[in-house]
Amino acid sequence: MTGTMISSRAESRTVASPSYNVSLGYLRAFITVLVVAHHAVLAYHPYAPPPAGSLNAQPWWRAFPVLDSQRSTLFALLVAFNDVFFMSLMFFLSGLFVWKSLRRKGAGSFVRDRVLRLGLPFVFAAAVLAPLAYYPAYLQVSARPSVMEFWRQWLSLGDWPAGPAWFVWVLLAFGCVAALSYRIAPTWAPRLGERLSSISASPARFFLFLVAVTAAVYIPMAVIFNSLRWTAVGPFTFQTSRIFHYLAYFLIATALGAWGIDRGLLERGGKLARRWPVWTLGALIAFASVIVITVIAISAKGGSPALTFIGSFAFVVSCATSSLMFLAIFVRFAGSSVAVFDSLRDNAYGIYLLHYAFVSWLQYRMLGVALPALVKGSAVFVAALLLSWGTAAAIRRIPGVGKVI
Repeated sequence: MTGTMISSRAESRTVASPSYNVSLGYLRAFITVLVVAHHAVLAYHPYAPPPAGSLNAQPWWRAFPVLDSQRSTLFALLVAFNDVFFMSLMFFLSGLFVWKSLRRKGAGSFVRDRVLRLGLPFVFAAAVLAPLAYYPAYLQVSARPSVMEFWRQWLSLGDWPAGPAWFVWVLLAFGCVAALSYRIAPTWAPRLGERLSSISASPARFFLFLVAVTAAVYIPMAVIFNSLRWTAVGPFTFQTSRIFHYLAYFLIATALGAWGIDRGLLERGGKLARRWPVWTLGALIAFASVIVITVIAISAKGGSPALTFIGSFAFVVSCATSSLMFLAIFVRFAGSSVAVFDSLRDNAYGIYLLHYAFVSWLQYRMLGVALPALVKGSAVFVAALLLSWGTAAAIRRIPGVGKVI
């Protein structure tokens, strides 16, 4: 999933270009690793629901394809921390490079390129990789498994679960929104970026701006739809309450990228980078507040509308703080190219597309292994990362494939 590694594949190959941003390239690779870790430990989440009797019985298998009897509270914290920010940051990283591509290619060529680089992989991921990844969920709940029975249950769902590939089609849709806006108002992003540059010169002011905008689009949706609600039409799914929140991150980054990613907020020697310890502390405090409010809401069995409002605002603040923390750390420290990280960055899109199938099958094979949850989850994470990394590197050598992923 991930972010810029998906939407800016062409730019990510221009490593030798003096304008290439190593820090952002490594950050998108790091987020990909977090995505793999996130999915690798879900089987050991202490609050995951028990397996049902079939795929039609309950929808939780879409998020938890395999459920192990071994559980870990540490993994619950990792999952909660990731859930607060990493999808938003992925969309932000993607948006940073959009306007540059639009100016170079034009709206029509830009959309055609996105259909090739995002649309085709999404179709393959949804049609082939998702059923492969979810088959272990069927195996875990079926006494007499068969491929035909799996397909019967799968086709009776009413939609077509695509797994993590949902990010890919949403990113394609956001790219089309950016292309349309470029056609209608070709100067909106540079103008907004110029205004944001004065705000982003002070990271604290940019933080307040980001929180204000995202709170305005997220909190009403969170009040109307709970945070667990997903909308699905065939293979096209998205997290209902967060779709405009993600779009806001994407478009704000688009404006910043139009102004210039190497100046203002993301300047290597800028205030954000220099004050990374402050943003790290702030991210920890903000996330702790989310945990406290979540515990209170669980104790109150859902809580009041006021508690929902407070929890939604805490989410917005924590998301913005954690995103700026990772931007600050990588802009400050990830400035030099390292071969192994270059490989991880170049294969990040392939890793994102492939990892879910490796994760679910590894979790399934680990069910009968008598090891603690921390050991199992760590083993699944490392193995899935290496397998998807190696597979992505191999298939990108196939003529034509490397141009897509």
